[in-house]
Amino acid sequence: MGEGGAFGAVVFDLGGVLIDWNPRYLYRKLFEDAGEMEDFLATVCSSAWDRRQDAGRPISEGVAELKARHPDKAALIEAYYGRWPEMLNGAIDGTVEILAELKDQGTPLYALTNWEAETFPHARSRFGFLGWFRAIVVSGEVGLIKPDADIYELLLATHGLTAGETVFIDDKPENVEAAGALGFHGIRFTEPESLRAALAALGLL
Repeated sequence: MGEGGAFGAVVFDLGGVLIDWNPRYLYRKLFEDAGEMEDFLATVCSSAWDRRQDAGRPISEGVAELKARHPDKAALIEAYYGRWPEMLNGAIDGTVEILAELKDQGTPLYALTNWEAETFPHARSRFGFLGWFRAIVVSGEVGLIKPDADIYELLLATHGLTAGETVFIDDKPENVEAAGALGFHGIRFTEPESLRAALAALGLL
């Protein structure tokens, strides 16, 4: 199976592909100086720190650890999850349109996302299209995280999918590469138009 419309399922990442999430949407409100904001997001509430919550560490534990290391920035640290919904700018409409077309033609749809278990319910309640997926594997709920092979293998085993018959879409190159190493057909997402072209070339649109 493979080229020419022989794919049995399509797996989407969520943040950066279907949902426009960025901590800067919140922290631009909290910093007057953009350089100070970038320094804070690089050295305090960093992507590496957030990733540990994505992998299943309780938010309360992550926040407490960081406040102990940076007590002078306690209020800014608390805002990261206390005002987390303000980091969601909205849906990426062009990708949602593609998702709707795939759904309407009966393509089996799945999602595989690095996301905290405790914040994901906010996304579920806000974005109705999340109900179009047959299943969503959330890193924080399963204690595994992309690009580790184990989370891809969990998706395959739990939902009876075959990597070689499955398309995987993600905005992060390392996640696409990891999927490709397991036999998925990986597509690096940059913007909806190129995704549409890539799916059309595979006979999926």
